[in-house]
Amino acid sequence: MKTIGLLAGIGRLPVEFARAARGMGFNVIAIAVVPGIDPELVAAADKFHVISVGQLDDIINTLKKEQATEVAMIGKVTKELMFAGAVQLDARIRKLLAGLKDNSDDTIMLAFVRELASEGIGVLDQTALIRTLMPGAGQITKRAPSDSEKADMELGFKMAKEIGGLDIGQTVVVKNLAVMAVEAIEGTDVCILRGGELGRGDVVVAKVAKPNQDLRFDVPSVGPDTLRAMIKARAKGLVIEAGATLLIDKETVVRMADDNGITIIAM
Repeated sequence: MKTIGLLAGIGRLPVEFARAARGMGFNVIAIAVVPGIDPELVAAADKFHVISVGQLDDIINTLKKEQATEVAMIGKVTKELMFAGAVQLDARIRKLLAGLKDNSDDTIMLAFVRELASEGIGVLDQTALIRTLMPGAGQITKRAPSDSEKADMELGFKMAKEIGGLDIGQTVVVKNLAVMAVEAIEGTDVCILRGGELGRGDVVVAKVAKPNQDLRFDVPSVGPDTLRAMIKARAKGLVIEAGATLLIDKETVVRMADDNGITIIAM
């Protein structure tokens, strides 16, 4: 039986990946790299470890000990942890970060990928085993967008692609053809809340893949947490990129959206 490592961040995706992998006959070694991991991951994986994302040497040594030659990196792990000093960094990751040209998401993650590769550990496409979570183009909720909502969705989609190309973020909040908020280091949910506050509700959220999205990391995803933030922000619409965005717990997301008059489109 082949062994796959799973470096798990916050959210439901690590659980979905672990279950899919085990269902296909893989042995899954999960490593929780940040606090707040979904507790169901313990049972979803064959083995479970807790090692801080800043302890790169321990992470690599554990993967090698478990004979995992491939690993998936799934779940929310924000750079904010590093800049806030919330994570203790070992000598190996400090050396890695010191040699980078900048601290953009792709630069950091690609360096991480190279470091794993230097130890004979390949990084898997995040979506390889869970592509069924990516909806095709079309209307996902009961309510279709109005003409003005559709116009905001189209602008938000375009603007989100632009900031994605700059490796800033993947989410934009729009109202009346004006950008209310752009995601940066704070993450999607905080961006949504800020956009809702500035727009005083009735905003549209757009989340897309980067123009040259590396499927090994940072694949865009939306789920119940996204909807909770949208409800709090009094948002009225969500547009995601068809075939490129992971929709987690679709049944719950659609129910929450329908109950709150939110329209969701995959474009």
